[in-house]
Amino acid sequence: MKSLSIAAALMLALLGSTFAPPAGAFDLSGVGARVGNVSPDGAGDTFMAGGNLELEQSGTRVHLEPGLMVWSSDGIRDINPNFDVMYHFARAGETSPYVGAGLGMHFYSIDLPGPNASSSDLGANLFGGVLVPVNSLRLFGEARYVATDRSQFMISGGVTLPIGHP
Repeated sequence: MKSLSIAAALMLALLGSTFAPPAGAFDLSGVGARVGNVSPDGAGDTFMAGGNLELEQSGTRVHLEPGLMVWSSDGIRDINPNFDVMYHFARAGETSPYVGAGLGMHFYSIDLPGPNASSSDLGANLFGGVLVPVNSLRLFGEARYVATDRSQFMISGGVTLPIGHP
């Protein structure tokens, strides 16, 4: 339980540092939502939903994305706060492929006869996709692999609502 507390504290500190970057560094540029299909080890394919904030520095193609994803299948639930770094290859406002990586904390709950079991696990995120600007929105399609004790492969799509202009 102590290692869970330490891991959660480190994750919160990482996310917290994102929300208070140095002046002129990364600014909030969007809020996103996603849905998709996840195939976790030890459970059947299932629906996944999530959301994220998008922070970027003016004039760069790098985005910081703290977020949260959740899924439930075969009596197993995962609540996954994560922090990703994404790089898109074309200028803002153009259709562009992107790649990224990050870390996520996985909080599992498993329904068993009698008391429920729970565990946590740190995972590495690797992903790539395509950004498509449509009017004032940015649509995206993404494939993601999560390397953890319960590895996961996801296909998702979503939308980012821009906020301001970094």
